[in-house]
Amino acid sequence: MERKKSEYVIQSVSHALDILEEFCISEEAEMGVTELSKKLGLHKNNVFRLLATLESRGYIEQNPVNGNYRLGFRSLELGQVFVSQLGLLKQARPVLEEVVARCNESIYIGVLRDTSVVYLDIVETSHPVRVVPRVGSIVPAYCTAIGKAQLSHDSSEEVERILSQCELKKWTPYTLDSIESIMEDIHHSHQRGYALDSEEYQMGVICLGVSIKDYTNTPVAGISFTGPKQRMSDERIENELLPLIKEAGKEISRRLGAF
Repeated sequence: MERKKSEYVIQSVSHALDILEEFCISEEAEMGVTELSKKLGLHKNNVFRLLATLESRGYIEQNPVNGNYRLGFRSLELGQVFVSQLGLLKQARPVLEEVVARCNESIYIGVLRDTSVVYLDIVETSHPVRVVPRVGSIVPAYCTAIGKAQLSHDSSEEVERILSQCELKKWTPYTLDSIESIMEDIHHSHQRGYALDSEEYQMGVICLGVSIKDYTNTPVAGISFTGPKQRMSDERIENELLPLIKEAGKEISRRLGAF
């Protein structure tokens, strides 16, 4: 009888990965042994040994000033290797650079993973006022333009299933936090062919997103303009940014073989 893969899981390796993932989802860049112990439900001695192992390989490093831990250079290196191997970014980067040159607003590319969006790359504006770069960040799909743009291609049943797994946190006063209202917004995004995050995830920030499709005509990623509210007026979105991002989405999709 074939054994399940879960039966081969090495608990210590799993716990080490839990530590790395905690740094990915935490709002804190640095954490101490006690904090990690509480978050992960592990004994402090176990956490300390795991951190020491990860530190010896460069995936974690200790701040010599306060003794807290943070991600090390090997974690960054691993992420960069992953990103560089994605043909998606090789095809998308020239298109993103061209569109930013035309409007001078930052544009992101990200992928949907389970209930979240992972930002893979950004081409930044030259404006001194800009949104802090989110590359590498994992953010909720239900209140971000890239997430909603990709979810808009799923069936209602699939969207409802995904949303039922989310903690529908109200990040700002404008965040939609019920399954019904989010599904209605995603349906609207599908009808109009683009998604909006109007201060839903971060106050003062507007995002405009569309999906990217591959050679099977399946959405595999999304791109979004992201900028401060004062530069993202309804008129500018409608007349300038929307045509540009739709054009960019179609061109990247074409390069990936979409039909």
